[in-house]
Amino acid sequence: MAISLYDATVASFIQTVGAAVGFMEKGRAHCAEKGIDLQSVVETRLYPDMLPFHFQAVCIAHHTQGAIEGVQAGEFAPPPSLSLDYAGLQKLVADAHAYLKGLKAEDINVLEGREVIFRLGSNAMPFTAEDFLLTFSMPNLHFHATTAYDILRMQGTSLGKRDYLGALRMKRR
Repeated sequence: MAISLYDATVASFIQTVGAAVGFMEKGRAHCAEKGIDLQSVVETRLYPDMLPFHFQAVCIAHHTQGAIEGVQAGEFAPPPSLSLDYAGLQKLVADAHAYLKGLKAEDINVLEGREVIFRLGSNAMPFTAEDFLLTFSMPNLHFHATTAYDILRMQGTSLGKRDYLGALRMKRR
């Protein structure tokens, strides 16, 4: 049985973005309980030369919903600069999750083979839709989701691997 583009990308995006919705909510609740200022979390970095939590959350949405929209348009670029508080970031990620859950397999599978250009300044990097989603957006999603997760762990949020993994796609009986 062949795996479809939808199954390899959108179904996996739904799992990871859904997990991010969950661990971000746990982070919010933890901060409320411990009196930690959420705005300080939004600006927290794992290391001084890394981008802060707010960028990680924006990229979770950008490398999923934004990636699909980019493939449909034939062009993708770095994320816009958004100034959102923690609640705004939660909404952005939750909206991306809802968007992904609303996609139909047939609408994604027809994109296979379509050209997508990633524009970074004056540079243009050509991809096929499947190579872009699987070799660019998917690794970026995991990098930014992991970094957001790690920042929340650094704040003391009680998170474990199951929180990162989210809802697994198990065999139905």
